[in-house]
Order: sequence, then structure tokens, then C-alpha cells
Amino acid sequence: MKESTMEINKLLKSREKLFTNLSKVIIGKPDVIDFVIMAIICKGHILIEDIPGTGKTMLAKSLALSIDSKFSRIQFTPDMLPSDVTGVSFYNQVNQKLEFRKGPIFANIVLADEINRATPKTQSALLEGMEEKQVTVDGFTHELPGVFLVIATQNPIDYEGTFQLPEAQLDRFLIKIHIGYPDNNAEKEIMKAQNIDHPINSITQVITKEEILFMQEEIKKVHVSEEIMQYIIGIINATRENDNIYLGASPRGSLALYRLGQCRAAFNNRDYVIPDDIKQVSFPVIAHRIIFQTSFRMHDNKYEEFIKEMVDHVNVPWG
Repeated sequence: MKESTMEINKLLKSREKLFTNLSKVIIGKPDVIDFVIMAIICKGHILIEDIPGTGKTMLAKSLALSIDSKFSRIQFTPDMLPSDVTGVSFYNQVNQKLEFRKGPIFANIVLADEINRATPKTQSALLEGMEEKQVTVDGFTHELPGVFLVIATQNPIDYEGTFQLPEAQLDRFLIKIHIGYPDNNAEKEIMKAQNIDHPINSITQVITKEEILFMQEEIKKVHVSEEIMQYIIGIINATRENDNIYLGASPRGSLALYRLGQCRAAFNNRDYVIPDDIKQVSFPVIAHRIIFQTSFRMHDNKYEEFIKEMVDHVNVPWG
């Protein structure tokens, strides 16, 4: 392979600054932090599903504070309207003109907190912005910022007062991750860290928007061979052909595996993707993009083990 023009060391230094900063608040969860950093580099949105109190909101706030960016938080509730997200047009009687008042979606990092507590109509207000980086209100289109990331949090669906996210919206999230309970040592460190003050109060900006844009462009230089692309297609096809799956992953799943594979390779100090890079990112990419058969969902199945086993059965290039 010819010598790469990638500046991997510069990319890794920026990644390390973000990782170190986020680790001050999210203790004992290095994989979760890595996936969040990869998502923003890959220009993808994140869905975090977990029980209350595991640090979902703190993770989003820490990321926003670590970057030179505008941050907004939308606390979703059952009585919210779509205009509460996108903004509203109003008639200014002073200058007798129709003006647009921007909603909280007009920020670099948007925390959509407890998104599944809002009705599907309000949830869908995020769709256009997440996919096309623009919002259309009353027939007028308004552009969103160049660096734009939605971090949505939700409690498990069987919690009272929650609504299932539409499949079309789920597919627009690059990854879905779980933070989970900390282990005993990490939980002890959390108590020590918050003895006097919350660590988030010491978080400062460590990276600029320009550095984010640099990483987003640089990651595209990681080489993905024809064999790896065929491997990605094989994994996605496996979700479409499995008898226990009613609806398989869409082409967005292929694109997500492709881009996250590039990012994982770069984080491993390589300018080319190998099959293990794709395997390592497969579960958070696939899990929310498939719908299981009703008969399969009725049983107490461990979905993560099922997906990993399915991926393991796909022919590996050079294997």
C-alpha cells in the first residue's frame, strides 16, 4: 500500500484530549466515551438508552463543554409541540414582517433529553435536521450549523409515560449505546470524585470546532478495501436474511459500519480498515436498525449475544 497522506498523530492527539476530559466525568466507561467521540467524527447522531442515573445527561454536557460549541438542551415532555424544537414564525408588528425565532435545535450539540417521553409527532420534528442539517418551517428552509450533533437519551420503553421512537427516526441515529451500571471500583471513584463538587464543574474546553472539522475530513482518508466493503454488505445482508428478524438493517447501516470502521482503524493507529474494526462497531450500529419477529421478541433473548453470533457467522475476508 502506498504511503498515506493522513495526519493520524494529529487526529489521535485531538481524540486523546477529548477522551481525557470526558473520563473525568464518565468514570470506568472507556468504550462508551470512544463511541461518542467516533460518532462526532463520523458526523453521526447518538441514542443513549439506559435506566435513570447512569450518566446519560452528564455525558452529553461534558462533550459540549469540551468543545468550543453552542450547546442546547431540550427536555422532552408529553405536552411538547414540534415548534418547541424547531422554532416558530411570528409576525413582528413593529417592522410588519414575518420573522423566524430559532428553536433549541439550532446549536452545535443538542441534548434531546428523555426523547421518548414526547409524542411521535414531536419526536419527528428532529428528523429533517438530523438527516439534512436544515429545518423547514412555514415553507422556509433554515440551515443548521456545520458541526451538528444530536445526543438523544431515553429510558427503557417499558417505563411509564414513554413512547416508542418511530423506525424512521431510529435509523437516523448512527449508533445506539448503553452506559450501564459502573463496576464496584468505578462506583467508589464516582463517590470520591463528587465528595466536594461535581467533576463536570471543572470541565473546560479542550478542542475547537476547527479540530472537529479536521478530524471529520481526515477520517475519510482511511483506506477501505473492496473485500472489507463486501464484508460490510455480508453483515447487513445477514440481518435481512435471518428468520428471527422481521426487518433488517437499511443501507444507512452499511454506511455507518463503513465510516465507524474507518474511525476505529484510525484510533488503532492504522490508515486501513481490517475486519476486526467492523466487528467492534457492529452491535451499536445494528441493534436499533432491526426489528425482531414477534415470536422471537416474546422470549427472554439476549439480543447482543444474538447479533454478535450472527456477525461471527459472516465470512471474514482473508480468513
